[in-house]
Amino acid sequence: MHSSSEAAAVPLTSPVTNGTFCPQSQRRFVLIAAILASALGFIDGSILAIAMPAIRVNLGASLAEAQWISNAYALTLSALILAGGAAGDRFGLRHAFVAGIALFIVASLACALAPNAVVLIAFRALQGIGAAIMVPGSLAIIAKAYPKKERGRAIGIWAAASALTTALGPVLGGFVLSAFGDGIWRAIFAINLPLGLISIYLLLAKIPADAPTEKRSLDLGGAALATLAFGALAYGLTSMSASGEGHLSGPSIAAGAVLLGVFIVFELRQREPMIDLSLFRVGAFAGANVATFFLYFALSANLFYLPMLLIAGWGLSTAEVGFIFLPLSASIALLSGPVGQLSDRIGPRFPIACGGLVVAFAFAGLALLTYAGIHNFWTGTFPLMALMGLGMALVVSPLSTAIMTAVEDKDTGAASGINNAVSRIGGLIAVAAMGSLAAWVYANALDGNATPGVPGFGEPATVGLAPAVDAARLAASDAAFSAVSAVTALLCLLSAVIAWTTISGQRLPWPRRAENRQG
Repeated sequence: MHSSSEAAAVPLTSPVTNGTFCPQSQRRFVLIAAILASALGFIDGSILAIAMPAIRVNLGASLAEAQWISNAYALTLSALILAGGAAGDRFGLRHAFVAGIALFIVASLACALAPNAVVLIAFRALQGIGAAIMVPGSLAIIAKAYPKKERGRAIGIWAAASALTTALGPVLGGFVLSAFGDGIWRAIFAINLPLGLISIYLLLAKIPADAPTEKRSLDLGGAALATLAFGALAYGLTSMSASGEGHLSGPSIAAGAVLLGVFIVFELRQREPMIDLSLFRVGAFAGANVATFFLYFALSANLFYLPMLLIAGWGLSTAEVGFIFLPLSASIALLSGPVGQLSDRIGPRFPIACGGLVVAFAFAGLALLTYAGIHNFWTGTFPLMALMGLGMALVVSPLSTAIMTAVEDKDTGAASGINNAVSRIGGLIAVAAMGSLAAWVYANALDGNATPGVPGFGEPATVGLAPAVDAARLAASDAAFSAVSAVTALLCLLSAVIAWTTISGQRLPWPRRAENRQG
């Protein structure tokens, strides 16, 4: 899902040299290429959730397959993103960045042509590998191309453009899906081809190659173990919602847990590990990452399953549903600066905890709304999504501050990368686990009313469905999403408590106290 959670994720940074490899006249091409490459991931992620009901109808995909269309990408991206960042240091940012974009657009074109759900899942995994190289490269190449005095402005432009892309992508995508019908979902992936080719052209024709900064190990063994571990966990959680595969759930989750333990032991013995696990000995760093996991778990689950409910359950148009992502992106774009300044003055603890509580209230509101069967989008659902956007805006910038200030300066790049990966792993596990919860609640709510022709959760109603059965299907859909929102609201509350108890509080005096002292 990633969706908006990608835009909201803590930016990934990479250690860079103080100098710059790019002449001043060519730096704007670096910025344009980075913005276009970032747009690829953001457009795909945010529109995919809205397009999912159409994809399911067009390809005949089950709920479990829909989960994997999202999770195949999230799995390879989250497991390989730290190795992808190291590739930029080892081979040069331009070379790695171009390779990541090229792989991403080739996989995107394959996704656009996928004849069935299984093929689409396979190429989504390949897309995630490209993104794992491309995502850290977009910000790192800006930082390396611009001198320090110009870097902040350049990154600000990149962030603003990314927020705009994330905000408008689902809205425009929703209108396109509404106007042209279910089959147009393929264009979501096909649009990556021209955007990616322009970015590659600028990087190869207008920008000089940068020298590798250090011969870092890529830790491919760690990356493979992480992929297997989180893949097994996600498969086990997803198989709970797949008919006929429930018996695989327990063994898969157990295998994932064992592989995760092997991964940890492997990383501890590596000279240059993909993840520096010693950073988790710092209480504030560990707490901030646990809070991140729960918060992005909740965000990803709701942003993935809410469009399914609204489009397939309530029968709303994709054009309307596209607007639910707008408050999140707009709030983060408008408020991150002021909230970041507040965090600098009083420390990140209060805004993170406060933001987590606001998001918890928003998701609790969604749970109550759907439990009561109230289908008011503009006066019910949309205001709650706006409240969620406000809460996330209170969290994003201070969370980055908390991560950076918890560790030594030399470890800030690694710390930011770990936090980015944690947010994506949270999304991966959320889509897998909450889909199984939704399927279970949906099936139980339909008990006694189900017939062989009743669609599953998140599938649009079939033509000719009896009114009584359709009403039962709608009530079951509401109950299923209400359960997801209730669980995620509790996790947001837990995230706020963890942030309050582990992250540092007031580091500098309030402005009024400072004025009094000066006086």
